Amino acid sequence: MCLYIRFILAIRRGLVITAALALIKVALPVASAEDIISVMLDQAKIAKLPERTTTMIVGNPLIADVSIQAGGIMVVTGKGYGVTNLIALDRTGKVLSDQLVQVRGPVDNVIIYRGVARESYSCAPDCAPRITLGDSPDYFDGTLNQTGNRNGRAQQGQSAPAR
Repeated sequence: MCLYIRFILAIRRGLVITAALALIKVALPVASAEDIISVMLDQAKIAKLPERTTTMIVGNPLIADVSIQAGGIMVVTGKGYGVTNLIALDRTGKVLSDQLVQVRGPVDNVIIYRGVARESYSCAPDCAPRITLGDSPDYFDGTLNQTGNRNGRAQQGQSAPAR
């Protein structure tokens, strides 16, 4: 049966979720594994630029960022969870490629919930605080401030004050 007919029948039966899923399945392009650049959050991956690329467009810069390097190389950095796309254009504006970028979370992360408050820890091999998107604001800001203070002192050649 045609997908369009199944969509209409699903709507008539009140199966809105089924109809929406069928529509999404048709609307989304199917990408092969080589068309997807998979990168971890807060990490970078090197990929080859299509020849004659003069412009790179990032669909959502909150998810990924691209830096063009010499020798036809680009560095893709994961900025936030999700999927976005990278479009490469030549000098005339012709689309050379349109690739998906999938940003995933770290695999060594341990997440602790204290009621609705969330804290993330990196446990490779020992657990230490690691701020991650989705952590509660107090934990995120406190950990970020500690990191900033530590880095600032390291640049100035100071040790932490005695307690």
